[in-house]
Amino acid sequence: MENQNLSKWVDSYTIELFNWAYYKVSDSDLAKDLVQDTFLAAAEKIDSFKAESSPKTWLFSILNHKVIDYYRKKVNQPLPIENNSFSNFFDADGDWQIEKRPKEWHEEDEHLLDNTGFQEVLKKCLDALPEKWSTSVRLKYLLNKNSEDICQELEITTTNLWQIMHRAKLQLRDCVEHNWFKN
Repeated sequence: MENQNLSKWVDSYTIELFNWAYYKVSDSDLAKDLVQDTFLAAAEKIDSFKAESSPKTWLFSILNHKVIDYYRKKVNQPLPIENNSFSNFFDADGDWQIEKRPKEWHEEDEHLLDNTGFQEVLKKCLDALPEKWSTSVRLKYLLNKNSEDICQELEITTTNLWQIMHRAKLQLRDCVEHNWFKN
């Protein structure tokens, strides 16, 4: 019966799980791997499923843990020395350099996340960030993790997280303005 249930779940939930994983990691092959890992974990732990929640909820919970594990593993890999190009945004007095000041975005820009072209630019900009910066942004804004949980998962202090997020936002804004708004 358990194998029958698992087969039904694969048929019923694979597409939804894939869509969620893809939304979280923006990589089709990785999303497929995470969904496959989710079903493998479910098969191994199917005896512990007590039907206190729906199978869908249980599978999504497993998938969310797989996504978090992926980012945790990724961020704990040794990183090359980070380029401190964020200092190019400010002069010696700490004021914005004229050419690096944030540009005003227009009202119609509020719907940019619905634009697939913009999504591609944003993904490339996120991928261009140093690994720890990118992972912090993804955990905060895509996985909706609170700062305390992010610090715990990445084994960093809140001050370090604030600094990482600040620098990442500067780089992201600069990258998006350069690759989307100037085109």
